[in-house]
Amino acid sequence: MLVGTAQAAELLGISTARVRLLLKQDRIQGAYKIGRFWVIPLFDGMPLISKGRRGPKGRWCRRRPALTFIHVNQHAIRQNKQREDHLPVISIKKGNSNVYGHEVRINGPCRVVYQPNFPKPCGARVWIETLSNVEVIDHG
Repeated sequence: MLVGTAQAAELLGISTARVRLLLKQDRIQGAYKIGRFWVIPLFDGMPLISKGRRGPKGRWCRRRPALTFIHVNQHAIRQNKQREDHLPVISIKKGNSNVYGHEVRINGPCRVVYQPNFPKPCGARVWIETLSNVEVIDHG
């Protein structure tokens, strides 16, 4: 797969100016120019950077995917006792997105966490963490 300087910078977790400097120093393996644009090949999903001769070791690395947190909203459960149309009570948080549903399917390994002294910002003390794909079966 081939990417440009912006995508390479995002993968490496560095600025595009730093990627251009590495290209100028001929440290990104297999990179070449087409007109004004750089084309950078990926090896196992990352650009290959050769070591520099001095300075600290590079800090770029493969980023971990965001954890998905799933918890049950007890306040919504209490409100549903007085409502005819039931609010969704399961909250699925991944990064900045938050999806509510009545039922979810976790397609892979997960773990249940109980931390009474360190609740989540939403107040949850028990939640499920997973790196796997989470499928919301019934949106709310």
